[in-house]
Amino acid sequence: MKFRTYFKRNYDMYLMLLPAVIFVLIFNLVPMYGITLAFKDYDMFLSTSPMLSILKSPWVGMEHFQKLFRRPDFLAALRNTLEISLLKLLITFPLPILFAILLNEVRSVRFQKVLQTVVYLPHFLSWAVVAGIFVSLLGSTGLVNSLLVSLGGEKINFLMDNHWFRAVLIFSDAWKEVGWGSIIYFAAIAGLDQECFEAAEVDGANRLQQIWYIMLPGIMPTIVLMLIMRVGGIMDAGFGQIFAMYNPTVYESADIIGTYVYRVGLGKMDFSMGTAVGLFNSVIGFILVVSSNTLAKKLNGKSIW
Repeated sequence: MKFRTYFKRNYDMYLMLLPAVIFVLIFNLVPMYGITLAFKDYDMFLSTSPMLSILKSPWVGMEHFQKLFRRPDFLAALRNTLEISLLKLLITFPLPILFAILLNEVRSVRFQKVLQTVVYLPHFLSWAVVAGIFVSLLGSTGLVNSLLVSLGGEKINFLMDNHWFRAVLIFSDAWKEVGWGSIIYFAAIAGLDQECFEAAEVDGANRLQQIWYIMLPGIMPTIVLMLIMRVGGIMDAGFGQIFAMYNPTVYESADIIGTYVYRVGLGKMDFSMGTAVGLFNSVIGFILVVSSNTLAKKLNGKSIW
C-alpha cells in the first residue's frame, strides 16, 4: 500500500500526532541550534534576539575545546565526575537488586507493602529537602556530631571535609533512590514462571539456590538494560544532589562537569565555554551508551537494540 493511500485512510491519526510533533520540534529540535555556541565566540549584545546573536557571532572552530583541556579546573571536574559516578555504580547499582530479592522473600503481604512504602518515600523528596535533612543530621551541631561528642569522640565535618563528602553523597543517593530503583526488579521477579521454582524445590534446591540459578538469570535482561542506562549516565554524576549539598570547601572532591558548566556558563556568563563542556559531556555519554550496549550484546546476547 502506498503511503499516500495509507495517509488518506488514516489522516485522523496523523492529526492526533501533530501536536506531539510540534512540541518536539519547538522544544527539542530547534534548541539544538544552540550547540553552535561551542564553535563560536558568542556575544549576546550583537543583536536584540539571542538567536540572531548566535547567528552573528564569529566562528572560532575548536578553540573552546582546546582551551577546555588546558584548564586544570575542568580536568579536576572531569576526574571527579568519573570517580563519583563509578563509585555510585559499584556501590548503589546492586542495592536495588538485592532489596527487590529480599523484599520478594517477605511472606507477610501487609509487612511487604508497608516496607515498600517506607523505602519508596525518599524518592519523592527533592534534593533540596534531602540536603536539608542531611545538613541537620551531619552538620557541626547536627544529631550525629552531638552523639559523637556525647560518646567522647570528636566532631567530624562531614559536609566540609573532602575525605568524608563523597561518602555522604553515595549514602544519601542510596537512601533516596534504592527503593524506587527496586520497583522494576521487583516487577521482573513477579513475572517469572513460578513453576520453575516449584520444580527446583521438588528437586531439593534450597531458597538460596533457587535465587542464584533461577531468579537472577530470569531478571538478567532487566539488569542488563538498567546497567546500560546507568553507564550512559556516568557523565552526569548527580548534578541536583551535588549542587544542593556541596560548598566551595569541597570543590576539590565534589565539583563535577554539571556544576562546572553552571559556574562557568551562567556564573561567569561564558556561554560558549559552557556549551562546549556540555557538548563534550553529551558526546561521551552517547559513546558510553553505544559501547556498553554493544559489549552487553556480545557477552550476554542481551541489549537494548
